Amino acid sequence: MNPTRVLLADDHALVRAGIRALIDMIDGVEVVAEAGDGSDALRQIEKFLPDVVLLDITMSDMSGFEVLKEINARFPDVRVIILTMHQAREYAIQALRAGAAGFIPKSAAAAELKQAIETVTEGKTYISKETAQHPLPQTDQTQASLQKLTARQKQILVMIAEGQSTKQIAGNLNISVKTVETHRAQLSERLNIHDVAGLVRFAIRTGLIKVTLALATTTLLLDYLNRSFI
Repeated sequence: MNPTRVLLADDHALVRAGIRALIDMIDGVEVVAEAGDGSDALRQIEKFLPDVVLLDITMSDMSGFEVLKEINARFPDVRVIILTMHQAREYAIQALRAGAAGFIPKSAAAAELKQAIETVTEGKTYISKETAQHPLPQTDQTQASLQKLTARQKQILVMIAEGQSTKQIAGNLNISVKTVETHRAQLSERLNIHDVAGLVRFAIRTGLIKVTLALATTTLLLDYLNRSFI
C-alpha cells in the first residue's frame, strides 16, 4: 500500500521540523516537501502532488485561506488540513467553508495529527474537538455596533468573514482595491476591531454570517464538522 504523501506549509522552519518529526513516527505517512510561504506551497504542490497539505493560516505572502482557495481550484484532489495556533471555532467554520478537509490547532497531541491525516485521506472531514468546544466570545451592544456601519461596509464585512481577499472583494463589487481598503479601515475603526478573527466573530454574533444557526450545541457542531463533504 502506497504511503500517504504530505506537504508541510508553515513560515517557521522550527515548527515544520517539529511537525515533520511527528509525522516520521506515523506508519504509512511520509513528508514529500516543505514550503515556507504560500507561493512556494503552490509550487511544491504542483511539483509533488501530495495527498495531504498541512497548511498554516498565517504566512508572509499569502494567507492560508488564499492558498486554500488556490489549491481547491487547481488541485481538487489534494486534501488540506489547516494547522494553526488559532483555536476559535469561527476559524474552523471559515476554513471548512473555504474547502479545508480538516482543522487542528498546533497545541494538539501527536495522536490527533495522525487521526486527522487518516480521516481526511478517507474522504471525511476532521476538526479538533478542542476547537469545536471553544466558545464564541460574547460582547455587549453588538447590534448597536452593527448600526454604525453603512450597507457597503456590512457587505464588505461579510466578504471578509467568508475569507475573500481585498482583491477578490474589489473584483466582485466592481470597485477599486483602494476603495475596499478605505471601507475596511472605516468599519474596523467604527467597530474598534482590527483583526480578521475579530471581524469574523462579530459577523457571526450579529447574524451577518448564518453558518452557526444549525450549530447551536457542541454535539450538532461536531456532527456537522465531522461528516463527509462532497
